[in-house]
Amino acid sequence: MIQEKIDQCLKDSMDVHFMTLENESSMHNVPAGSESHFKLILASDAFKGKRLVQRHQLVYSILSEEMKQIHALAMHLYTQKEWTERNEMAPSSPQCHGGE
Repeated sequence: MIQEKIDQCLKDSMDVHFMTLENESSMHNVPAGSESHFKLILASDAFKGKRLVQRHQLVYSILSEEMKQIHALAMHLYTQKEWTERNEMAPSSPQCHGGE
């Protein structure tokens, strides 16, 4: 299962304070049971001092092989302090408007 691989790779490679990985494939025009669209909420002090693009690059580098197997990964990446300041809340995903 790709979701399990993504989860394990991140936990093995980073000091994770908080993480949730949601399979949002059902919100898209894909076959039932697909693992193609994910939402990642991740709080780690590995992001301290990094701009948003650098945070994304870090995650992409960790998941280089897994990214070849999925279509989309929405990322909400925070330091532990930022996550606490946000009251441990990330934005909701919008509904997909593609395909019928």
